Amino acid sequence: MPKQQTSPILIAGPTAGGKSAVAMALAAEIGGVIINADSMQVYRELRELTARPSAEDEAAIPHRLYGVIPVTQAYSVGQWIEDVAREVEAVGREGRVPIITGGTGLYFKALLEGLAPVPEIPEAVRERWRAEAKGRESKSLHALLAERDPDMAERLRPQDSQRIVRALEVIDATGRSLGSWQSMPASPVLEAEATRRIVIAPERQTLYDRIDARVDRMVGRGALEEVEALMALELDSGLPAMRALGVEALMAHLAGETERAEAISGFETETRRYAKRQMTWLRSNMIAWQWYEEKDSTSFLPKIFSFVDV
Repeated sequence: MPKQQTSPILIAGPTAGGKSAVAMALAAEIGGVIINADSMQVYRELRELTARPSAEDEAAIPHRLYGVIPVTQAYSVGQWIEDVAREVEAVGREGRVPIITGGTGLYFKALLEGLAPVPEIPEAVRERWRAEAKGRESKSLHALLAERDPDMAERLRPQDSQRIVRALEVIDATGRSLGSWQSMPASPVLEAEATRRIVIAPERQTLYDRIDARVDRMVGRGALEEVEALMALELDSGLPAMRALGVEALMAHLAGETERAEAISGFETETRRYAKRQMTWLRSNMIAWQWYEEKDSTSFLPKIFSFVDV
């Protein structure tokens, strides 16, 4: 009989790195429940485009916070923190182990360090700044932020329109800099020392080969059709779901602007670049986690089982 594991297990890593397979193997071994920590896999209509666990996987192992939000809504790290805290508590009451996995580093950072207590921004303020963002270039928004909140403007790149708009919303709604709110103490959902933390990080060429193969599978299984349905909704381009990897490239193909092969190549390139950025973030922020960098998960699964005391 395996040992009874009770500590939450956190599995991070770049996209297509093999996190889901490891989470499934662990959950099957210890009676775990897999909880999503990927900001795009929450969207209901984008199963294939975001490589969400299959219906068969969800039937075999309990999964939480996957496909729970419509693409018509925005979903934030603040909302995820509330949802994941509730799910971790519920899984604990069931006597099972939460296995939290995904590629969104900010989610893990918020989980273990907490979030600054920024007040909820009124919808009218959000709408105003979304409208401003549509009518202005990012550099113009940054100049406006420099007038209203020079400290935050210094922290943000002029090209980072999403964070610039967020900073403008906060100072508009609260009269106080986002930086000031962020400096306030925050309470983590989980204490790091009470968890087992794992990074799955294959070497670069292996990862890139997996990305290319996965993009081909995603397109073959319906990613194009998902993007076509997304286009039909005529959503605000500022909604998070519209920034999912592959949306722009596949939309261009569906609009007749590119050939299918060009769109797939663009999707692959975008995903590789994203994975590279993820790896840079992981190396900077998760140095204290247990890293597994072998090519084949079968070679390190026994090591992971030992690490989490199974």
